[in-house]
Amino acid sequence: MQDSEAYRQKKSLFDKVLTVYGRKAVLEVLQDSALTCNGLHLAESNVEKGIVADIRRLAETRSIPVNFHSRLELSRISKNGKQDQGVAIDIVCPSFDTLENFLDSTTPTTPVRLLALDGISNPQNLGMIIRSAAAGSIDGIIWSARGNAALGPLVIKASAGTVYRAPILTCKDLPAALKLCRSHKLAVCTLEASAQSSLFHYANEGSAVFVLGNETEGVSRAAREHADTALSIPMRNGVESLNVAVTASLIAFSGELAGSHVD
Repeated sequence: MQDSEAYRQKKSLFDKVLTVYGRKAVLEVLQDSALTCNGLHLAESNVEKGIVADIRRLAETRSIPVNFHSRLELSRISKNGKQDQGVAIDIVCPSFDTLENFLDSTTPTTPVRLLALDGISNPQNLGMIIRSAAAGSIDGIIWSARGNAALGPLVIKASAGTVYRAPILTCKDLPAALKLCRSHKLAVCTLEASAQSSLFHYANEGSAVFVLGNETEGVSRAAREHADTALSIPMRNGVESLNVAVTASLIAFSGELAGSHVD
């Protein structure tokens, strides 16, 4: 039995929603008229004064539905009951999608460049990675809740708000996602310090996904099992590695750098 059109539209919208929690973070969202919000969630136990009163007033001014919940219900919505401060908001992010939907919508003749996150657990690093990828030549950022930092206030702050506009592609499990990418003819490239091939000399003319590993452990064994090649960034003066966010920046702009001489 096929899903109804109404269900598909509702699911497609759900895939593009990011729930942000915390009073200051929610207030900043409401103050940005460029952001589309589906609903504001408030705990019934909130004392409606100060910033909470400002939040409700702004939501009502913008005709955003205000929903009241028990603390338990709100914690299920925010997924962080210890830090949500009784406030959460649903934001529609037009560039969010599932990896599966994105791959199904691409054509074999149009090369795409994706960045895959394999255990990026530091929120500041994740935010800076998203910012660099959004600024550079990256068509999608493959992110799963499993193993990576959540897309919460710290990530949003480190990204300078670009999370809301970034092409984030969600998946349940990265190894399965990389397998899916290969089935769609994308080359899977891991970034590893010991690799012999240079990122800047990588000559793949088709689609590719570049895998960034954990800050301390690197690319996981499960991800490496799906890799076609390993790439490194040439370094001098005894430097062994770069911060993962810096590596993401180099990947994001490697297409432009490849045209110049890089040792």
